[in-house]
Amino acid sequence: MSEPYRLDGRTYIVTGGAQGVGRALVEFGLARGANVVMVDINTALLDQAAAEIANPRLLALTVNVAVEAEVEAMADQAVARFGDLHGLINNAGIVRAAMAHEMELATWQQVIDVNLTGAFLCLRAVGRRLIDRAGRGDPVPGRIVNISSDAGRRGTIGQINYGAAKSGVLGLTMSAAREWARHGITVNSICYGVVETPMTDTIRTEKFRDRYLRQIPLGRFCDAAEVAPATWFFLTDAASYITGQHLSVDGGFHIAA
Repeated sequence: MSEPYRLDGRTYIVTGGAQGVGRALVEFGLARGANVVMVDINTALLDQAAAEIANPRLLALTVNVAVEAEVEAMADQAVARFGDLHGLINNAGIVRAAMAHEMELATWQQVIDVNLTGAFLCLRAVGRRLIDRAGRGDPVPGRIVNISSDAGRRGTIGQINYGAAKSGVLGLTMSAAREWARHGITVNSICYGVVETPMTDTIRTEKFRDRYLRQIPLGRFCDAAEVAPATWFFLTDAASYITGQHLSVDGGFHIAA
């Protein structure tokens, strides 16, 4: 049997992959031998990341995950380049902060469109191809990891759109896990806490830092590189009997009072 943490010859899509957590996920997968399709809406960041990584097993694609046609084309291009598709890390997300009573509908909808509808579109596009491959008798099982957040488990202040979307991702995970288990496809989610990334820089004021650090038992925010091993674990053969689960990588934030 092959070493369970190697992914040689397998192909995975990572959305929101050009920076922060996404880039850490891309680099970790490449280091484990996988072919990685790095997807992002920001072409400049995508091109820069691809040039810096410079790996022949990397395919960089500009995609708006909230647009159905672009997502379907993404999956087709992955198969065309690498011959098959074995899984997905549904990582793309945005934040647009406002208190609930002050939030404009457009601000609500923008986050729902990317963080929840986008996650569904990517899951559906990849899932269809994983089901097709399973129907052809391919022995390599399909794997999907949806990136949620502790905001989806505990709620959040000033980002009701984000919290609602990430809670929806948990439901998306459990429902897909139930539906696709008969095809041997596992679907799990990772719930991040506060990760040091450019996206969280936009909301991490001194007041924010102090309030959240007091609630994190480990006493610090997460480095992007620390979430990659736990996320990719769900894509390996070592996680073959795990599905429909939510794993928090948050320094203990979800258990704090």
